[in-house]
Amino acid sequence: MATSKLAIRQASHDEIETVAEIAARTFRDAFGPDNDPKDMEIYLASAFAPEQIATELADPDSRFLLAYVGAEVVGYAKLKAGEVPDCVRGPSPVELVRLYLDQRVLGKRYGAALIEACFKQARNSGYKTIWLGVWEYNERAQAFYRKWGFIEVGSHAFTVGNDVQTDLIMERQVS
Repeated sequence: MATSKLAIRQASHDEIETVAEIAARTFRDAFGPDNDPKDMEIYLASAFAPEQIATELADPDSRFLLAYVGAEVVGYAKLKAGEVPDCVRGPSPVELVRLYLDQRVLGKRYGAALIEACFKQARNSGYKTIWLGVWEYNERAQAFYRKWGFIEVGSHAFTVGNDVQTDLIMERQVS
């Protein structure tokens, strides 16, 4: 990997394969060891198929941010406006659907840069609240979000393959 500085920019529709690859790889790395391989493959095949990513990239309510070190994509985030759970009470909410980094760059503060880019994107788009779901057993991610001022406000079901799991819902003001 190059030693260049981290750069973050919005993904374009021409980057379907790039987004699909980083999304599937980082999700598998994060959750593969804790999930049934069959359920993981079902989820990856539907959530990160190029056709699905193309649809999401074309959605005017969705924004993908790609994090690069040199020419290499090392992470990404997705924001989406839309349905909001009743437990999210903040004004003008947008969902942080995903924020993932390549495991090789964890601990380099790239997560901080990526979440700050999400806050900026949300703020520039007129949102005042950002909310997310985080797996109830993903303590590392929960600690990261708490460090950034997110508070737990509820929970919802999240299905990986055929396995219905629980995500904690967290929110914070964009500020």
